[in-house]
Amino acid sequence: MSTQLSTLDSEKTSLVAWGWRLLMALSAIGLFGFYGDILDVYEVSIIILTAVGMAWLGQNWPGYRWHTVAVAVLSLIAVTLYGSDLGHAETSFWLNYLLASQSAFMWMSALFVMATVTYFGGLIFHSEFTEKVASFLTWAATTMGMIGLMVRWRESYLLGADIGHIPVSNLYEVFILFAVVTALLYLFYERRYQTRSLGGFVLLVISAAVAFQLWYTFDRQAHEIEPLVPALQSYWMKIHVPANFIGYGAFAMAAMIGVAYLLVERQTGKASVSRWVQKMPSLALMDDLMYKTIALGFAFFTLATILGALWAAEAWGGYWSWDPKETWALIVWLNYAAWLHMRMTKGWHGGPMAWWAIVGLFVTLFAFLGVNMFLSGLHSYGTL
Repeated sequence: MSTQLSTLDSEKTSLVAWGWRLLMALSAIGLFGFYGDILDVYEVSIIILTAVGMAWLGQNWPGYRWHTVAVAVLSLIAVTLYGSDLGHAETSFWLNYLLASQSAFMWMSALFVMATVTYFGGLIFHSEFTEKVASFLTWAATTMGMIGLMVRWRESYLLGADIGHIPVSNLYEVFILFAVVTALLYLFYERRYQTRSLGGFVLLVISAAVAFQLWYTFDRQAHEIEPLVPALQSYWMKIHVPANFIGYGAFAMAAMIGVAYLLVERQTGKASVSRWVQKMPSLALMDDLMYKTIALGFAFFTLATILGALWAAEAWGGYWSWDPKETWALIVWLNYAAWLHMRMTKGWHGGPMAWWAIVGLFVTLFAFLGVNMFLSGLHSYGTL
Protein backbone atom coordinates (compact mmCIF):
# COMPACT_ATOMS: atom_id res chain seq x y z
CA MET A 1 0.00 0.00 0.00
CA SER A 2 2.76 2.45 0.95
CA THR A 3 4.54 1.63 -2.31
CA GLN A 4 1.38 2.45 -4.30
CA LEU A 5 0.96 5.78 -2.45
CA SER A 6 4.60 6.63 -3.10
CA THR A 7 4.15 5.88 -6.80
CA LEU A 8 1.01 8.05 -6.96
CA ASP A 9 2.80 10.94 -5.22
CA SER A 10 5.71 10.61 -7.63
CA GLU A 11 3.38 10.66 -10.63
CA LYS A 12 1.53 13.68 -9.26
CA THR A 13 4.82 15.52 -8.68
CA SER A 14 5.96 14.69 -12.20
CA LEU A 15 2.65 15.90 -13.66
CA VAL A 16 2.90 19.20 -11.75
CA ALA A 17 6.50 19.65 -12.91
CA TRP A 18 5.57 19.13 -16.55
CA GLY A 19 2.59 21.48 -16.15
CA TRP A 20 4.89 24.14 -14.73
CA ARG A 21 7.35 23.74 -17.59
CA LEU A 22 4.49 24.06 -20.07
CA LEU A 23 3.25 27.23 -18.34
CA MET A 24 6.71 28.81 -18.60
CA ALA A 25 6.97 27.85 -22.28
CA LEU A 26 3.52 29.32 -23.02
CA SER A 27 4.43 32.50 -21.12
CA ALA A 28 7.54 32.96 -23.25
CA ILE A 29 5.57 32.29 -26.44
CA GLY A 30 2.96 34.83 -25.30
CA LEU A 31 5.64 37.49 -24.82
CA PHE A 32 6.98 36.79 -28.31
CA GLY A 33 3.45 37.06 -29.68
CA PHE A 34 2.70 40.41 -28.02
CA TYR A 35 6.10 42.08 -28.31
CA GLY A 36 7.88 40.15 -31.06
CA ASP A 37 8.00 43.19 -33.35
CA ILE A 38 10.08 45.24 -30.91
CA LEU A 39 12.30 42.51 -29.42
CA ASP A 40 15.87 42.19 -30.68
CA VAL A 41 17.88 38.96 -30.66
CA TYR A 42 19.40 39.75 -27.24
CA GLU A 43 16.02 40.32 -25.61
CA VAL A 44 14.66 37.12 -27.17
CA SER A 45 17.65 35.26 -25.71
CA ILE A 46 17.01 36.79 -22.27
CA ILE A 47 13.35 35.70 -22.35
CA ILE A 48 14.26 32.15 -23.37
CA LEU A 49 16.95 31.83 -20.67
CA THR A 50 14.61 33.31 -18.05
CA ALA A 51 11.82 30.89 -18.97
CA VAL A 52 14.23 27.92 -18.79
CA GLY A 53 15.60 29.09 -15.44
CA MET A 54 12.15 29.63 -13.94
CA ALA A 55 10.97 26.25 -15.26
CA TRP A 56 13.91 24.56 -13.57
CA LEU A 57 13.46 26.42 -10.28
CA GLY A 58 9.74 25.84 -10.01
CA GLN A 59 9.50 22.20 -11.07
CA ASN A 60 10.26 20.89 -7.56
CA TRP A 61 9.73 24.05 -5.50
CA PRO A 62 6.04 24.68 -4.72
CA GLY A 63 6.71 27.94 -2.88
CA TYR A 64 8.42 29.44 -5.92
CA ARG A 65 5.51 28.42 -8.16
CA TRP A 66 2.98 30.16 -5.93
CA HIS A 67 5.27 33.18 -5.64
CA THR A 68 5.62 33.46 -9.42
CA VAL A 69 1.89 33.10 -10.06
CA ALA A 70 1.07 35.70 -7.39
CA VAL A 71 3.61 38.16 -8.84
CA ALA A 72 2.26 37.66 -12.37
CA VAL A 73 -1.42 37.99 -11.45
CA LEU A 74 -1.10 40.96 -9.09
CA SER A 75 1.32 42.79 -11.41
CA LEU A 76 -1.11 42.38 -14.31
CA ILE A 77 -3.95 43.68 -12.10
CA ALA A 78 -1.83 46.72 -11.21
CA VAL A 79 -0.94 47.39 -14.85
CA THR A 80 -4.63 47.09 -15.80
CA LEU A 81 -5.68 49.49 -13.03
CA TYR A 82 -3.11 52.03 -14.20
CA GLY A 83 -4.25 51.88 -17.80
CA SER A 84 -2.35 54.68 -19.49
CA ASP A 85 -2.46 57.20 -16.64
CA LEU A 86 -0.14 57.27 -13.61
CA GLY A 87 -2.69 59.49 -11.87
CA HIS A 88 -4.89 56.45 -11.25
CA ALA A 89 -2.58 55.55 -8.36
CA GLU A 90 -4.20 58.33 -6.34
CA THR A 91 -7.80 57.38 -7.11
CA SER A 92 -7.58 53.58 -7.02
CA PHE A 93 -7.68 52.02 -3.54
CA TRP A 94 -5.74 48.93 -4.65
CA LEU A 95 -2.98 50.94 -6.29
CA ASN A 96 -2.73 53.53 -3.55
CA TYR A 97 -2.53 51.07 -0.66
CA LEU A 98 -1.17 47.85 -2.14
CA LEU A 99 -0.03 47.51 -5.75
CA ALA A 100 1.63 50.77 -6.82
CA SER A 101 5.38 50.28 -6.66
CA GLN A 102 5.90 52.51 -3.62
CA SER A 103 3.04 50.84 -1.75
CA ALA A 104 4.39 47.38 -2.57
CA PHE A 105 7.89 48.36 -1.41
CA MET A 106 6.54 49.67 1.89
CA TRP A 107 4.71 46.36 2.44
CA MET A 108 7.90 44.50 1.52
CA SER A 109 9.91 46.49 4.05
CA ALA A 110 7.45 45.93 6.90
CA LEU A 111 7.10 42.22 6.15
CA PHE A 112 10.86 41.62 6.03
CA VAL A 113 11.34 43.27 9.43
CA MET A 114 8.42 41.29 10.86
CA ALA A 115 9.87 38.07 9.41
CA THR A 116 13.27 38.77 10.99
CA VAL A 117 11.75 39.19 14.45
CA THR A 118 9.49 36.15 13.98
CA TYR A 119 12.37 33.90 12.89
CA PHE A 120 14.31 34.81 16.03
CA GLY A 121 11.16 34.29 18.10
CA GLY A 122 10.77 30.78 16.69
CA LEU A 123 14.44 30.05 17.34
CA ILE A 124 14.45 31.30 20.93
CA PHE A 125 11.17 29.66 21.96
CA HIS A 126 11.63 26.47 19.92
CA SER A 127 8.33 27.10 18.15
CA GLU A 128 7.98 25.34 14.81
CA PHE A 129 4.70 27.16 14.15
CA THR A 130 6.35 30.55 14.68
CA GLU A 131 9.11 29.62 12.25
CA LYS A 132 6.52 28.59 9.66
CA VAL A 133 4.85 31.99 10.10
CA ALA A 134 8.27 33.60 9.56
CA SER A 135 8.71 31.67 6.31
CA PHE A 136 5.26 32.80 5.16
CA LEU A 137 6.11 36.43 5.98
CA THR A 138 9.38 36.11 4.04
CA TRP A 139 7.56 34.73 1.02
CA ALA A 140 4.99 37.55 1.29
CA ALA A 141 7.73 40.19 1.53
CA THR A 142 9.59 38.72 -1.44
CA THR A 143 6.40 38.62 -3.48
CA MET A 144 5.55 42.24 -2.68
CA GLY A 145 9.09 43.33 -3.54
CA MET A 146 8.96 41.58 -6.90
CA ILE A 147 5.50 43.00 -7.63
CA GLY A 148 6.87 46.46 -6.83
CA LEU A 149 9.74 46.00 -9.29
CA MET A 150 7.41 44.75 -12.04
CA VAL A 151 4.95 47.61 -11.52
CA ARG A 152 7.76 50.20 -11.31
CA TRP A 153 8.95 48.94 -14.70
CA ARG A 154 5.52 49.75 -16.14
CA GLU A 155 5.34 53.07 -14.29
CA SER A 156 8.59 54.18 -15.91
CA TYR A 157 7.07 53.67 -19.36
CA LEU A 158 3.92 55.56 -18.38
CA LEU A 159 6.19 58.55 -17.70
CA GLY A 160 7.39 58.33 -21.31
CA ALA A 161 8.72 55.79 -23.78
CA ASP A 162 12.13 57.48 -23.60
CA ILE A 163 12.15 57.18 -19.79
CA GLY A 164 11.00 53.57 -19.46
CA HIS A 165 13.58 51.03 -18.30
CA ILE A 166 14.04 47.89 -16.21
CA PRO A 167 14.17 48.97 -12.53
CA VAL A 168 17.79 48.04 -11.74
CA SER A 169 19.44 51.32 -12.68
CA ASN A 170 20.23 53.07 -9.38
CA LEU A 171 21.01 52.36 -5.72
CA TYR A 172 17.37 52.62 -4.65
CA GLU A 173 16.22 49.99 -7.14
CA VAL A 174 19.14 47.62 -6.67
CA PHE A 175 18.79 47.61 -2.88
CA ILE A 176 15.26 46.32 -3.39
CA LEU A 177 16.60 43.79 -5.89
CA PHE A 178 19.22 42.74 -3.33
CA ALA A 179 16.58 42.15 -0.66
CA VAL A 180 14.39 40.08 -2.99
CA VAL A 181 17.26 38.01 -4.43
CA THR A 182 18.82 37.29 -1.02
CA ALA A 183 15.45 36.23 0.39
CA LEU A 184 14.82 33.89 -2.54
CA LEU A 185 18.26 32.34 -2.13
CA TYR A 186 17.62 31.81 1.56
CA LEU A 187 14.16 30.31 0.95
CA PHE A 188 15.65 27.91 -1.61
CA TYR A 189 18.23 26.61 0.87
CA GLU A 190 15.70 26.64 3.71
CA ARG A 191 13.62 24.11 1.82
CA ARG A 192 16.61 22.11 0.61
CA TYR A 193 18.18 21.74 4.06
CA GLN A 194 14.83 21.55 5.90
CA THR A 195 15.83 24.07 8.58
CA ARG A 196 14.44 27.49 9.43
CA SER A 197 16.82 28.24 12.30
CA LEU A 198 19.13 30.36 10.13
CA GLY A 199 16.32 32.61 8.92
CA GLY A 200 16.74 35.35 11.51
CA PHE A 201 20.47 35.66 10.81
CA VAL A 202 20.06 35.88 7.03
CA LEU A 203 17.14 38.28 7.28
CA LEU A 204 19.18 40.62 9.48
CA VAL A 205 21.21 41.65 6.43
CA ILE A 206 18.01 42.01 4.41
CA SER A 207 16.49 44.21 7.13
CA ALA A 208 19.65 46.34 7.05
CA ALA A 209 19.18 46.77 3.29
CA VAL A 210 15.54 47.69 3.90
CA ALA A 211 16.59 50.31 6.48
CA PHE A 212 19.00 51.85 3.99
CA GLN A 213 16.38 51.82 1.26
CA LEU A 214 13.85 53.56 3.53
CA TRP A 215 16.39 56.22 4.53
CA TYR A 216 17.33 56.69 0.89
CA THR A 217 13.65 57.06 0.01
CA PHE A 218 12.66 59.63 2.59
CA ASP A 219 15.93 61.58 2.92
CA ARG A 220 16.97 61.69 -0.73
CA GLN A 221 13.63 61.17 -2.50
CA ALA A 222 15.37 58.37 -4.41
CA HIS A 223 12.10 56.66 -5.29
CA GLU A 224 11.51 59.16 -8.07
CA ILE A 225 11.91 57.53 -11.49
CA GLU A 226 14.59 59.25 -13.55
CA PRO A 227 15.66 58.81 -17.20
CA LEU A 228 18.66 56.57 -17.79
CA VAL A 229 22.06 58.07 -18.42
CA PRO A 230 23.37 57.13 -21.90
CA ALA A 231 25.79 54.45 -20.63
CA LEU A 232 22.91 52.52 -19.03
CA GLN A 233 20.70 52.51 -22.12
CA SER A 234 21.66 48.98 -23.06
CA TYR A 235 20.28 45.46 -23.00
CA TRP A 236 23.40 44.47 -21.02
CA MET A 237 21.88 46.06 -17.92
CA LYS A 238 19.07 43.48 -17.95
CA ILE A 239 21.51 40.60 -17.44
CA HIS A 240 24.63 42.14 -15.88
CA VAL A 241 22.91 43.69 -12.85
CA PRO A 242 20.69 40.70 -11.87
CA ALA A 243 23.67 38.32 -12.21
CA ASN A 244 25.74 40.66 -10.02
CA PHE A 245 23.10 40.72 -7.32
CA ILE A 246 22.69 36.97 -7.19
CA GLY A 247 26.41 37.03 -6.36
CA TYR A 248 26.01 39.79 -3.77
CA GLY A 249 23.01 38.05 -2.20
CA ALA A 250 24.85 34.74 -1.94
CA PHE A 251 27.92 36.40 -0.39
CA ALA A 252 25.72 38.20 2.15
CA MET A 253 23.91 34.99 3.05
CA ALA A 254 27.23 33.15 3.49
CA ALA A 255 28.49 35.88 5.81
CA MET A 256 25.42 35.71 8.02
CA ILE A 257 25.69 31.92 8.18
CA GLY A 258 29.29 32.56 9.21
CA VAL A 259 28.05 34.74 12.08
CA ALA A 260 25.68 31.97 13.19
CA TYR A 261 28.48 29.40 12.89
CA LEU A 262 30.83 31.38 15.13
CA LEU A 263 28.14 31.99 17.76
CA VAL A 264 27.24 28.29 17.90
CA GLU A 265 30.90 27.20 17.84
CA ARG A 266 31.60 29.46 20.82
CA GLN A 267 29.02 27.58 22.90
CA THR A 268 29.87 24.08 21.68
CA GLY A 269 31.36 21.93 24.43
CA LYS A 270 30.15 24.14 27.29
CA ALA A 271 28.39 22.52 30.23
CA SER A 272 25.42 24.85 29.82
CA VAL A 273 24.33 25.57 26.25
CA SER A 274 21.91 28.38 25.44
CA ARG A 275 18.41 27.24 24.53
CA TRP A 276 18.52 28.76 21.06
CA VAL A 277 21.80 27.00 20.24
CA GLN A 278 20.07 23.64 20.75
CA LYS A 279 17.73 24.50 17.88
CA MET A 280 20.51 25.48 15.46
CA PRO A 281 21.75 23.22 12.64
CA SER A 282 24.99 21.33 13.14
CA LEU A 283 28.31 23.09 12.55
CA ALA A 284 28.98 20.70 9.67
CA LEU A 285 25.71 21.67 7.95
CA MET A 286 26.37 25.39 8.35
CA ASP A 287 29.91 24.95 7.07
CA ASP A 288 28.61 23.10 4.01
CA LEU A 289 25.90 25.68 3.36
CA MET A 290 28.42 28.52 3.66
CA TYR A 291 30.61 26.80 1.05
CA LYS A 292 27.72 26.18 -1.35
CA THR A 293 26.40 29.73 -1.17
CA ILE A 294 29.85 31.22 -1.81
CA ALA A 295 30.37 28.83 -4.72
CA LEU A 296 27.02 29.88 -6.20
CA GLY A 297 27.74 33.57 -5.63
CA PHE A 298 31.20 33.25 -7.16
CA ALA A 299 29.79 31.61 -10.31
CA PHE A 300 27.25 34.40 -10.84
CA PHE A 301 29.71 37.15 -9.89
CA THR A 302 32.18 35.76 -12.44
CA LEU A 303 29.44 35.76 -15.09
CA ALA A 304 28.45 39.32 -14.15
CA THR A 305 32.07 40.49 -14.40
CA ILE A 306 32.41 39.02 -17.89
CA LEU A 307 29.11 40.59 -18.95
CA GLY A 308 30.25 43.90 -17.45
CA ALA A 309 33.44 43.79 -19.52
CA LEU A 310 31.41 43.19 -22.70
CA TRP A 311 29.11 46.07 -21.75
CA ALA A 312 32.11 48.33 -21.08
CA ALA A 313 33.56 47.53 -24.51
CA GLU A 314 30.29 48.61 -26.11
CA ALA A 315 29.75 51.71 -23.95
CA TRP A 316 33.30 53.01 -23.48
CA GLY A 317 35.35 51.28 -26.15
CA GLY A 318 37.40 48.98 -23.90
CA TYR A 319 36.84 45.81 -21.89
CA TRP A 320 38.75 47.03 -18.84
CA SER A 321 39.84 50.51 -17.79
CA TRP A 322 40.82 50.06 -14.11
CA ASP A 323 37.90 52.23 -13.08
CA PRO A 324 37.51 52.11 -9.24
CA LYS A 325 34.34 50.01 -9.55
CA GLU A 326 36.09 47.55 -11.85
CA THR A 327 39.16 47.39 -9.63
CA TRP A 328 37.13 46.64 -6.52
CA ALA A 329 35.05 44.08 -8.42
CA LEU A 330 38.34 42.33 -9.22
CA ILE A 331 39.32 42.49 -5.52
CA VAL A 332 35.99 40.87 -4.57
CA TRP A 333 36.48 38.19 -7.22
CA LEU A 334 40.02 37.42 -6.05
CA ASN A 335 38.88 37.29 -2.42
CA TYR A 336 36.26 34.64 -3.04
CA ALA A 337 38.45 32.79 -5.54
CA ALA A 338 41.05 32.48 -2.77
CA TRP A 339 38.34 31.39 -0.29
CA LEU A 340 37.17 28.62 -2.61
CA HIS A 341 40.74 27.62 -3.46
CA MET A 342 41.69 27.17 0.19
CA ARG A 343 38.48 25.25 0.87
CA MET A 344 38.75 22.91 -2.13
CA THR A 345 42.51 22.28 -2.26
CA LYS A 346 43.67 22.75 1.33
CA GLY A 347 40.56 21.55 3.11
CA TRP A 348 40.16 24.70 5.21
CA HIS A 349 36.81 24.89 6.95
CA GLY A 350 35.13 25.95 10.17
CA GLY A 351 35.82 29.11 12.16
CA PRO A 352 38.60 30.66 10.00
CA MET A 353 36.46 30.33 6.87
CA ALA A 354 33.47 31.80 8.69
CA TRP A 355 35.54 34.83 9.70
CA TRP A 356 36.79 35.11 6.11
CA ALA A 357 33.20 35.03 4.79
CA ILE A 358 32.26 37.87 7.17
CA VAL A 359 35.28 39.97 6.15
CA GLY A 360 34.41 39.18 2.53
CA LEU A 361 30.99 40.76 3.01
CA PHE A 362 32.60 44.04 4.11
CA VAL A 363 34.92 43.93 1.10
CA THR A 364 31.89 43.34 -1.12
CA LEU A 365 29.95 46.11 0.62
CA PHE A 366 32.73 48.59 -0.09
CA ALA A 367 32.91 47.47 -3.72
CA PHE A 368 29.16 47.94 -4.06
CA LEU A 369 28.48 51.00 -1.90
CA GLY A 370 31.77 52.46 -0.64
CA VAL A 371 33.15 53.04 -4.13
CA ASN A 372 30.02 55.04 -4.95
CA MET A 373 30.42 57.12 -1.79
CA PHE A 374 34.16 57.81 -1.71
CA LEU A 375 35.56 57.28 -5.22
CA SER A 376 34.67 58.51 -8.67
CA GLY A 377 35.00 57.10 -12.13
CA LEU A 378 33.04 55.82 -15.09
CA HIS A 379 30.40 54.38 -12.72
CA SER A 380 29.74 57.76 -11.06
CA TYR A 381 26.06 57.57 -12.00
CA GLY A 382 25.61 55.29 -8.98
CA THR A 383 26.67 57.85 -6.35
CA LEU A 384 24.72 58.65 -3.21
